Amino acid sequence: MNVAKTIDRPELNAVVAERQSDRRAEVRIARSFDDLLMVYAVRSAVYIAEQECPFAEEFDGNDHCATHLIGFIEGEPAGCIRARFFHDFVKFERLAVLKKFRKSGLASELCRSVVDLARRKGFRRLYAHSREGLEGFYAGFGATSMGSDRKLSFSGFNYTEMLLEMEPSQDAITLNSGGYVILRPEGDWDRPGILEISAARPVRDPGGNVVQPAHVPT
Repeated sequence: MNVAKTIDRPELNAVVAERQSDRRAEVRIARSFDDLLMVYAVRSAVYIAEQECPFAEEFDGNDHCATHLIGFIEGEPAGCIRARFFHDFVKFERLAVLKKFRKSGLASELCRSVVDLARRKGFRRLYAHSREGLEGFYAGFGATSMGSDRKLSFSGFNYTEMLLEMEPSQDAITLNSGGYVILRPEGDWDRPGILEISAARPVRDPGGNVVQPAHVPT
C-alpha cells in the first residue's frame, strides 16, 4: 500500500515528481506484529543506540494508540514514523531513519505519507516537534513555527513546535463514504476489504448468541 500522494502545492509537487522518477522507497502502514517489530528495531537503533535515549522515554506508552508507518529501501526496513490523531489535528512524531539511509530521501517520504494520510482522514492541521536547528526540514512541507515561546526540551534536546495548515483530500473519508469504506483497513480505503467480501456469505441466524437487555427494576 502506498499512501504517498502529493499535497496541493506546485513547488512540492515538482520535488515529488523528481524523486518518484527513480524511486526505491516504499512506505506502508504497519499492520502486522512483524511490521511493528521492524518499527521498534529501527527506533531502537536510532534513538536508544545512536542517541542514547532512555528506553522509557523512547517507548513512552503511546505506541498502542498510534498509527505507525514503516519505510523500506529496496526491501530493507530503513525508517519509520508515528502519527497520533486528536480532535482537530494530527501529531506526527518518532521519525527515525537508519544512518546508512539518511541520504535516500526516505525521511521526506515518510513525512509526506503522514500528510497524505491525515488529509485523507479529513484533517486540516498537522503538528510536529522539530529538533532545534532542523526547522527547515518541516518548513519544506509548508510548516511554520508556532512562535518563539512555543519551545520544548525533552530527552536531552530542544524542540520547536511546528504547525502545517492543509486542505483535506477531495476524497477524504466521511460518514457519507459508506459503511463498507469506513470498515476497510486504515489507509487502504480504495479497494474492498475483507468484511465487505464476507457480505457475500448467507446471513446467519444469531440464535442464542445475542446479548440480552439488562433487567431494570421498576
